[in-house]
Amino acid sequence: MKSHLIFPAAATLAVCSLSAGIRANEPLYAKNLGPAAGLLGLPSQRNAATLAAGQFSAALHGSIANHYVSDSDRDEQLNFDGETWRVAFEARFGLAEGWDLQLELPWLDHSGGNLDGLIDDWHDIWGMPDGGRSRVERDLLDYRYLGQGETFLLQDDASGMGDINLSLTHRFYQVDSASASVALGYKFATGDEDDFLGSGAQDAWLALRFSGEHLSDLPLRWHGQLGYLRAGDSDLLGEVQERDLWFLGLTMDWIVAPAWSIIAQVDAHAAVAESDISGLGDDTIMLTVGGRWRLSGGLALDVSVVEDIRVETAPDVTFQLSVRYRPE
Repeated sequence: MKSHLIFPAAATLAVCSLSAGIRANEPLYAKNLGPAAGLLGLPSQRNAATLAAGQFSAALHGSIANHYVSDSDRDEQLNFDGETWRVAFEARFGLAEGWDLQLELPWLDHSGGNLDGLIDDWHDIWGMPDGGRSRVERDLLDYRYLGQGETFLLQDDASGMGDINLSLTHRFYQVDSASASVALGYKFATGDEDDFLGSGAQDAWLALRFSGEHLSDLPLRWHGQLGYLRAGDSDLLGEVQERDLWFLGLTMDWIVAPAWSIIAQVDAHAAVAESDISGLGDDTIMLTVGGRWRLSGGLALDVSVVEDIRVETAPDVTFQLSVRYRPE
């Protein structure tokens, strides 16, 4: 159905959602969970608005990412084959007017997984190229890199606490329809680097964020971020590691009904290593598409899918589910 045919109804239904204010809305939770990029403290997008002093919110994010990259050149060989489950608990607390603190506690599991057959069938149905994944054993865990004097290997299932993230956000601009903030974040080296649960080093990042409603009558909200991450010196990535990374993102939230949104967003970041292999040396671009159901009592449920639109720079596919709570 053409969007101009459903717009009048959608705009009418969106009125009460828009009246709740931009603070009641968030981008989808999306991270690059690739075995190498997932080690770093690159932040997910969030609303630029901050919580009121003394206010508390919480969220639980679950992700399943399926990986397959097999590439080599004269000096390097890379293989990422496996599956990552990640669960992250996120809590925010309003410190003062325009200031809030955010804590993220992640837990990860790396294994051969169960999605290879489903993804192979999907490629077959649509005649899509699969990068050679159908020619190797299914549901296998094999993270390997050899080259430029560096090497890493993970072939045994591993799980445990990841790297804890803490960030402070200051909202420096606020009007009825828009807000802007600056955030400073720090990633602690709490995950075991030998098991690909963390980078083994601390990271720090700085981000500028904005959120706003569409300036016309369209029931749209926008979010964006632009930032810089200084990565700690990871023994796992060694001399090929890139330590200065940019990141950015843009989100569009279309409010189709008071309780429902369709959300699309793009996230990108700099390559994590100096390499001629795309799985390490190319900048990442990801597309996330999903929906949000706003329930009563301050609860919201997000379901989304993340695709590597720049192929091999992120997992083949990531399925995500988030449950959010914020007092009304």
